[in-house]
Amino acid sequence: MGTKKTVGMISLGCPKNQVDAELMLDKLARAGFAISGDIGECDAVIVNTCGFIEAAKVEAIETILEMADCKAAGEIKNLIVTGCLSERYREDIRRELPEVDAVVGIGRNADIVQIVDEALGGELVEAFADKELLPLTGGRILTTPDYWAYLKIGDGCSNNCAFCAIPAIRGTFRSRTIEDIVDEAKTLASRGVKELVLISQDTSLYGRDLYQKDRLPDLLTALSEVDGIRWIRFLYTYPERITDELLDAMAASPKVCHYLDIPLQHADGTILRAMHRPGDRATFEALIRHIRERVPDIVLRTTVMTGFPGETDEQFEELAEFVRDMEFDNLGCFAFSPEEGTAAEAMEDQVDEDVRAHRRDLILQLQHDIVRENQKKFLGKTLQVLVDAYNTIDDTYIGRFYGQAPEIDGTVLFKSPRALHPGEFVEVSILGADEYDLTGKAF
Repeated sequence: MGTKKTVGMISLGCPKNQVDAELMLDKLARAGFAISGDIGECDAVIVNTCGFIEAAKVEAIETILEMADCKAAGEIKNLIVTGCLSERYREDIRRELPEVDAVVGIGRNADIVQIVDEALGGELVEAFADKELLPLTGGRILTTPDYWAYLKIGDGCSNNCAFCAIPAIRGTFRSRTIEDIVDEAKTLASRGVKELVLISQDTSLYGRDLYQKDRLPDLLTALSEVDGIRWIRFLYTYPERITDELLDAMAASPKVCHYLDIPLQHADGTILRAMHRPGDRATFEALIRHIRERVPDIVLRTTVMTGFPGETDEQFEELAEFVRDMEFDNLGCFAFSPEEGTAAEAMEDQVDEDVRAHRRDLILQLQHDIVRENQKKFLGKTLQVLVDAYNTIDDTYIGRFYGQAPEIDGTVLFKSPRALHPGEFVEVSILGADEYDLTGKAF
């Protein structure tokens, strides 16, 4: 019997891309490939790229070049590029990066076994198909810890924001059926997964294409009935689709975390209209007040952008005042990036790159101060915490409460009188705060 061929995967970018990588890894493993995290022992390495913004493209190219050096040194035999960068720049990658053996668009992810076989056989492969053929379901090799997992409920985007290339890269929004998602949740639960993080480019749009109405509330209700799942959270909910029905579904199930991630992007109405997004400061402030009244213990995360074309000092100050007044628990801020092929790239009144970055830094400093003040509301409280890790250096456990999404938010750092294990839930008394983290002691 011949030796198994070994494949490694480097997945960059967002959790949606990570799930795509997990689906491909499962196909390869089922076909008899050995999967390794050690690049030096791989016959082929797949770089599953992000191509959303300039920084992501730079990271992807740098990673490809790093793997090309490994190939030149004889450490690996084949270099395969998949993901959003491949889909977006399909004609350019092999021309600009001749070290690459295969370039794969997202519509051919289902054929990854055949493509790897062809590349290992010496063929140069360029494989593309309709992006809507991207698999949304199937077996996965989880790359998250075994007690929590991303669960992708749809792919693509139909919002067509002026600054975003995602619709061009991933296509229009496509939902999975409720039955299919619940079946996967049951499979994940049977493997020991306790926390589900629902993702798509716009989770609040879930079901509109299949059922002619938004079905995220119904999906949450159905998932809440899956035995073994303890926490359900969902990311990327657009403000115009946060309804009382959705808030009631959150409140009705003890499994649904009282956590909302709302990418608002800005507060000035003129800038939002230029972004092709609805809303203004007054609308958003009313929404946030309503959410907090309906779900008093809600934890809110948002994302905003500085330096969109035409943003004046006054409009930036309105954004800053909005952030200051709303006191979000978590906030991400990005400087505008003029992406090729988007409407915003061609707009007049582009803001200087240094100004964009400076405004971003001001917002992040403002948010830092807000977080320090917000954390005081947790002092003296007892929170249920999911254990993630143990730091042997200072004998401290690292975990998260319902208001902390994995990989993007802060953590809870705590001592425990007994040994704990990752994936275990424990009650922690909150005694203090350290930057973006809470500190405490387990019972």
